[in-house]
Amino acid sequence: MRISKTPFSVTFLCTLCITISSANAEENDPKKALPGTDLLTIEGDVASHLVAGVDRFLLREIDASVAKRASFWNRDLSSAEAYEKSVAKNRARLTHILGVRDARPSSSELQFVSPSASGGVIAETPTYEVRAVRWRAFGRVHGEGLMISPRGDRAARGDIVAIPDAGQTPEMLCGLVEGIPEAQQFARMLANRGFRVLVPTLIDRTIVRSTLTNREFLYRSAFELGRHIIGYEVQKVLAGVDYFVENRKPGASHSKIGVIGYGEGGLLALYAGAIDTRIDSVCTSGFFGPREAVWKEPIERNVFGLLEQFGDAEVATLVYPRNLVVEMSTLPAVSYAPGKRGGPGALTTPSRETVEAEWKRAQDFVKGSKVEWPAKLVFGDFGSSAALVAFVGRVDWVDAPLKVVGKLVDAKARHKRQLEELDAHNQRLLADSPYVRREFMKKLDTSSVEKYEASVEWYRKFFYDEVIGRFERPLLPPKPKTRQTYSGEGWTGYEVVLDVFPDVIAYGILLVPAGIKNGERRPVVVCQHGLEGRPQDVIGKPSYHYYKAFAAKLAQRGFVTFAPQNLYIFRDRFRTLQRKANPIKKSLFSVIVPQHQQIVDWMQTLPFVDPERIGFYGLSYGGKTAMRVPPLVKDYKFSICSADFNEWVWKNASTRARYSYVWTGEYEIFEFDLGSTFNYAEMAALIAPRPFMVERGHFDGVAPDETVGYEFAKVRNLYAARLKIPERCEIEWFDGPHTINAKATFDFCHRHLDWPVPKK
Repeated sequence: MRISKTPFSVTFLCTLCITISSANAEENDPKKALPGTDLLTIEGDVASHLVAGVDRFLLREIDASVAKRASFWNRDLSSAEAYEKSVAKNRARLTHILGVRDARPSSSELQFVSPSASGGVIAETPTYEVRAVRWRAFGRVHGEGLMISPRGDRAARGDIVAIPDAGQTPEMLCGLVEGIPEAQQFARMLANRGFRVLVPTLIDRTIVRSTLTNREFLYRSAFELGRHIIGYEVQKVLAGVDYFVENRKPGASHSKIGVIGYGEGGLLALYAGAIDTRIDSVCTSGFFGPREAVWKEPIERNVFGLLEQFGDAEVATLVYPRNLVVEMSTLPAVSYAPGKRGGPGALTTPSRETVEAEWKRAQDFVKGSKVEWPAKLVFGDFGSSAALVAFVGRVDWVDAPLKVVGKLVDAKARHKRQLEELDAHNQRLLADSPYVRREFMKKLDTSSVEKYEASVEWYRKFFYDEVIGRFERPLLPPKPKTRQTYSGEGWTGYEVVLDVFPDVIAYGILLVPAGIKNGERRPVVVCQHGLEGRPQDVIGKPSYHYYKAFAAKLAQRGFVTFAPQNLYIFRDRFRTLQRKANPIKKSLFSVIVPQHQQIVDWMQTLPFVDPERIGFYGLSYGGKTAMRVPPLVKDYKFSICSADFNEWVWKNASTRARYSYVWTGEYEIFEFDLGSTFNYAEMAALIAPRPFMVERGHFDGVAPDETVGYEFAKVRNLYAARLKIPERCEIEWFDGPHTINAKATFDFCHRHLDWPVPKK
């Protein structure tokens, strides 16, 4: 279950202020700041101001990534061998982030599956014949498509994988579909030049399940499991290369292998050529250009950490010194509107000037090399003569008429098989993921609490650097700005704004209990709202059915409380922040973590706060925060996850469970490779040995009780059986829905922050 509400208007916020403080309106003074701080003067919706600032910050970080990439490269241009050795780490990194991880078969085999007579031939000319084929790519996943081979004993000039766009079928490239312009039939044109050509099927962009495309459907599960639809389709291409390498005709003189593609096929051709040095020639059409706006493209092109090391220019240099042809042509027309379940995105043709600038960057990287790079940039419609000549050389060709002699493949049934195989592969990875994570976490030493605390630090660093994403920059001086805005029974509320990074602020509401004595230091509970929520939700009537005003109730019990405004508000506005963060190896929590660190650092300076007694308590998306922020903000002495804890990887990657995010509108929710690293039990292990608690309503629609219990049992085992600290870990099951229960969790706060329970 998710909390989703229309963002508040300024008028509503004013009404809210009056509602919360109606009993004590005379006590509020918006011109009064907390002692030791400046007066907060920001007008309008501070949450909107916060989100807009983070947006500007991320766009600057994307722009800055271009110059920063140089630090990851150390190109040795003294020889081809030296160059290959010097970029091996970059090639391995690209392979990893594309999710090219599953082993391909040790020996390749091509099956002819044409539903026709004439020995499986479905079309032919006097010089070549076309068959439908199938080949094993990895696991139980196959590639399927068409193979064009020279007839009889003719030796092919070379072997080529010709990759269509996601909106095209292999039959279109081979001239088997009427109405396709000849220039777009580049597989047939290459066959007419004497080449053996394999044309794979790509997953298409057909929209299913209310605006979610087939490609995004597969991307979502794969991304969570450390794989990617790009990597899957690259693997199919490379499995075709395996076949070409292993199955040349005896005595054949040719030794060259090429990959060529248009649109999505152009993307795959470039990445395949960058990863596999057996490919001698690469031609990419309708893809190459500046990649800094990848967050605007269809979401299945979202690659975590891509722009940290790679723009298209950097990827191109992994093809060096092999032949590379970049054909600037019009991109396929693709557009998905915002406000629906699928991620918004579009493909737009870049300007000639920007393509030329990216091309120049690639050329500059290898300037001064003694090894010539036969790379060319050409302009025209895809499949142009200029591009094909640059790709394979100037060879004679005969345009013999293609005759259909057999039954064509059922393209829809073929595509359905391809889709189902990849989905099944994702689900097998999901089933295996607990064992992968167990192996990953095996370096934890649980023989004592002290040894555990030492061994867990490596995992915390990995979690921050490789999963959450860390901004390597110091926090700004906080320059706190406050104003007294709210009051309630037994407390006074201040809006607080702190500087974090340039353009990035932290914002929230500080509740100060009445009756704090001079010199007294109170414990603090940071109370976090959920999706589309606001700090105001946790202190008053708005969304009371979810939050029970738990920040205000805790303040009435004598705790100082702070309710931060987190980034997950305004729907597509915050979701596109995740899209902007991911390519630079960051996430929403790359900003949220330093915001919380700044909040805690500042609160520890307040004269009425005990810096050693600060805890965290979050509901729903705030529960997600409870699993990701306290592991990294170690000043939090405990973490309470309410209405969110469950088997998180399953919830994100399962295409069977009705609780899964695969079919919902939270397109930003997926985090790369959690399946191999950190489910919620492993995140809780990063909180240990500090106290940890789960608050769980039996009728919470987030997940069923059994998956919550399954995941929590692993946490309980760590605390109780292995670390021998059972008193620091608990779960409250209560008869209720997606809500704060405010019973056992309140006792937990009192116990672990050493604050007496008030007398009734």
